[in-house]
Amino acid sequence: MNAFLYVLVVLIWGTTWIALKWQLGPVPIALSIAYRFGLAALLLFAWLLWRRQLVVPRGRARLWVLAQGLCLFCLNFVCFLNASRSVASGLVAVVFSSAALWNALLARLVHGRAVAPQVLGGGALGLAGLVLLFWPEIASQHAGTSTLAGLAWALGGTLCFSTGNLLSAALQAEGLKPVQTNAWGMAVGTAILLGYALLAGQPLAFDPGPRYVGALLYLAIPGSVIGFTAYLTLVGRLGPERAAYSTVLFPVVALNVSAWAEGYRWTAPALVGLVLVMAGNVLVFRRRRAALPPASPTAPSPRPRGLA
Repeated sequence: MNAFLYVLVVLIWGTTWIALKWQLGPVPIALSIAYRFGLAALLLFAWLLWRRQLVVPRGRARLWVLAQGLCLFCLNFVCFLNASRSVASGLVAVVFSSAALWNALLARLVHGRAVAPQVLGGGALGLAGLVLLFWPEIASQHAGTSTLAGLAWALGGTLCFSTGNLLSAALQAEGLKPVQTNAWGMAVGTAILLGYALLAGQPLAFDPGPRYVGALLYLAIPGSVIGFTAYLTLVGRLGPERAAYSTVLFPVVALNVSAWAEGYRWTAPALVGLVLVMAGNVLVFRRRRAALPPASPTAPSPRPRGLA
């Protein structure tokens, strides 16, 4: 089951980055995200009602759901869509793959878990890989500032995503299923985004074009309903640090889609950078072998009772 969930998440989320890029246009970013998660929330609530599994979070779980909705279904996608304005969608996916490192560091900050040396080493490799991947754009006189801004947006979105991972793990420890918390969290994110759009005076625009509608449906159903449920199920089964290992393969899928759809060109530094990012993520999850206890002198085993 874990392997199936990993493959499902990699294939779906490895291809949603280009759909995010296709949503950029006349519709304000906040509204595009609200349409996506509003539709996804309606589908999840309908499923829960049909299965008679709709649960209203209570107590501290309610606050965690509000925070999860803000981090996972609001702020992080505002960051990712702003990042996609200035950099290729595949590069945004590469930055997102650093969620493995952020999850480990946040687990240290929140839960006090020790950060292993390989986590720090993997983070250093990943940072070096990101510099190599973005270096052609950073070195360009015309695109340097916008590329750095896009990189900052992508890193901010990844940090929000990792925070949402820890909140989901806490909610599942309270006995709530991901499909239940996702429905409420997506509703919260939609309400926040619609409230912001109204306060900012943004018109309720919609693009009826097939590209925008197709991207919206893909992001809402496979990307949100299926993808988030599968991923957060992994978070509950394996913990946020190990679940984020699935992000290692996102850049491979996303950059190849970006090369086909956006004309992204592979360069030698970019290839080396991608290898470093993936190697860093693998190193983050490499388990150290436990030292074997010293051998004790063999003692004669006692005769079982009741035997002559």
